[in-house]
Amino acid sequence: MRLSSANRQMIGPESNIRNYAGIPQFNVRDYPSGRIEYLVLKRLFDIVVSLTLLLSLSPLFALIALAIKLSTGGSVFFSQERVGRNGRRFWIYKFRTMISACKLICDTRWSHPQDERITPLGRFLRRTSLDELPQLVNVLLGDMSLVGPRPERPYYVEVFRQKVPRYVLRQSVKCGMTGWAQVNGWRGDTSIHKRLEHDLYYLQNWTFWLDVKILLLTLLRGFNHPNAY
Repeated sequence: MRLSSANRQMIGPESNIRNYAGIPQFNVRDYPSGRIEYLVLKRLFDIVVSLTLLLSLSPLFALIALAIKLSTGGSVFFSQERVGRNGRRFWIYKFRTMISACKLICDTRWSHPQDERITPLGRFLRRTSLDELPQLVNVLLGDMSLVGPRPERPYYVEVFRQKVPRYVLRQSVKCGMTGWAQVNGWRGDTSIHKRLEHDLYYLQNWTFWLDVKILLLTLLRGFNHPNAY
């Protein structure tokens, strides 16, 4: 029995494969992301928390927007296409931290500590992760969750899909503002294999309380992160 490369990526070590009259049969582990408590409880939690934070943090939003306008002018927000659950594309929102650059550069290049595109205010917003706050709108709209694998740009999804086995598995859950990989230090331009390892751990072991733990760890570790630039 031969399997396509796509099928091999979707089958992990927790899957049993049997050949019955030449027909492959798979007994795949029941991931928590397919359960009703994940679909309902997680979504209700996302709505309540994102709406509460958007309302309570509105003065901070206004202050950051004013600072961007006064320091560099131009647009306050930055949007970029990302890939979410089941490969669905959506527009992610952030506070703008860079000067204007061509779309190809933004979509196909990582930022780095000496990146000339980042403004002085933008560097502070990135270091403190305040530039990520507008993604609460993405959470409220259902494009993202508070917790999950970070959404990636289409260009890098295609690159990683071809080069990193099982990468597509992380797209079986909603992407998040923060995640198990991020609170363990695998954020930004770090090892994709380590990030995937942590994303798959989250996928296989999700509970509501794991989400709560990750959010608490984000508050403790997520600000002023050395890989946030």
